[in-house]
Amino acid sequence: MAHLDLHRLHVLREVSRSGSLTSAATALSFTTSAVSQQIAKLEHEVGVALVDRHPRGVVLTEAGQALLGYADEIDRTIEAAHAEMAEFAGMRRGQLRMGTFPTVGASLMPDVVLAFRARHPDVTVTVISARREGLLERLRRRDIELTLLWDYPWQPIEDEDLTLVTLMNDPTMLLVQRDHPVAGRRSVRIDTLRDHEWIVRDEHPVADVLRRVCRDAGFEPRIAFAANDYQETQGMVAAGIGIALAPQLALSALRPDVVAVPLAGAPKRRILLAHLANRRLSPPAQQAMAVFGSTAVGK
Repeated sequence: MAHLDLHRLHVLREVSRSGSLTSAATALSFTTSAVSQQIAKLEHEVGVALVDRHPRGVVLTEAGQALLGYADEIDRTIEAAHAEMAEFAGMRRGQLRMGTFPTVGASLMPDVVLAFRARHPDVTVTVISARREGLLERLRRRDIELTLLWDYPWQPIEDEDLTLVTLMNDPTMLLVQRDHPVAGRRSVRIDTLRDHEWIVRDEHPVADVLRRVCRDAGFEPRIAFAANDYQETQGMVAAGIGIALAPQLALSALRPDVVAVPLAGAPKRRILLAHLANRRLSPPAQQAMAVFGSTAVGK
């Protein structure tokens, strides 16, 4: 059997409904000859007669009635497909898969998820947290559609496979005990801190920031403690073991006995929103990008 033409099935339905080729032609804005030709071509496609012609009109053969049943089912399926696609396009369903890294996973990302769900409650949101290389791998595998990333001026992310949008710049803050002499200052310069001992995230970008700013000021930092995360860092600062640096977004849960002071001239990290350059974003992802932009402005 040749490929069935859906348009001709529509003509068959109208012929059945109208009871004559002339009436079907009027309803379809065709000529009677054109309707007759479409029916003849459909009969050729299926290999059986579909219409019995009588002096007062036409009726479908048994085969024609059977085919009309399939045509009705096809139409219902197509209408359901259009309706479901309209639901996706209209954000009445769908899925949004995003990636984040820990410091913004506790600050920026929750606000984005809350704002997105308030606008689109029927879209399922999934968030995966990982380090930068893990996020990039998941993005390339298409496990996630959007991801937050970060970089510093000396090592910017440059990847032609990615579309990058800068959401904000995250300043570097100095963490000290609440009763530390600089705790009440509006900002502090790194060169005034050369005699202090430091707490640092071991093998973490903030350790590189510390080394760079100290070396630019002409000294090497004395490391007193290598912490595993920023909460541990804050605990050691509160205990007086040393002082520390941290990105501002990492301080959403600042201890009451620790003060964050802006560090003058310190580098800021860029917070980026990334997606694959050659991937057409789903409607939920397009809407999420707008939510990320508006949420970042308030940070």
